[in-house]
Amino acid sequence: MKKLPEVTLAFWIMKIAATTLGETAGDLFAQTLKLGYFLTTIALFLVFVVTLVVQLRSARYNPFFYWTVILSTSMAGTTMSDFMNRDASTKYLSNGTTRLGWGPQGLGLGYPEGAAILISLLLLIFLGWKLSGMTFQITEIVTFRGEALFWSAILVSNTLGTSMGDFLSDSSGLGYLGGAALVTGLLLVLVLLMKVPAVPNVLLFWIAFVLTRPLGATAGDLLTKPTAKGGLDLGTQGSSAVLLAVLFGLMAYAHLKERRAAAAPEAGPEAEAVQPQRADHR
Repeated sequence: MKKLPEVTLAFWIMKIAATTLGETAGDLFAQTLKLGYFLTTIALFLVFVVTLVVQLRSARYNPFFYWTVILSTSMAGTTMSDFMNRDASTKYLSNGTTRLGWGPQGLGLGYPEGAAILISLLLLIFLGWKLSGMTFQITEIVTFRGEALFWSAILVSNTLGTSMGDFLSDSSGLGYLGGAALVTGLLLVLVLLMKVPAVPNVLLFWIAFVLTRPLGATAGDLLTKPTAKGGLDLGTQGSSAVLLAVLFGLMAYAHLKERRAAAAPEAGPEAEAVQPQRADHR
């Protein structure tokens, strides 16, 4: 019985919504509420563990369970990336904040070094995945071991995507809108490559999965950052509330579709059994 969703247009819409919410919610806890990167990373990682346990214990695909884990990896990935790449200097803070919460507020590795570490870690996960003999097709992943590899890759890829998004927004000179436009263009290239038989769809999926995270990061920053920095200054609280409502609505719709799909095979034989038999008058 499948544990993961079909990859459709709705899947990618929900992925972008979840990653954008992950960016705004991560910043909400770490910066707006001033909990800091250290405490927020620990708390959100624990949330990820709890939601992952629920997902792993589920006997079948449940949109609420699956997308809650995706959201938790996006939130944790946001603060994990910030903790790795940033430091306690005020240039990374917003809205006049001069100090965040308790504990160290960053390793200060910088985006290139942080991304290099995360790319290496992601490649190691994929290497272990390949050597395990498990399938990379997510719709065919049904074992605990396969799911563990999948979610490990998801957590690291979302953290990597945050680093990429922050680099595009803060350090590349493109700004929030320019960074989002660049990632959108790259995703459109991947769509075109789907028509090329020589390019494996599994490879395109994972590249797209990583790239949708910087799209969410730049979109989230565009929504929440001050206008002086090129953002819309909608705030992390309001933006997160709206995005959460959108994501919840999409999850509810996906859950309804799953229930209908599960009920259809059961109703099929019964429907055929009750159909009246036509008399043969020939």
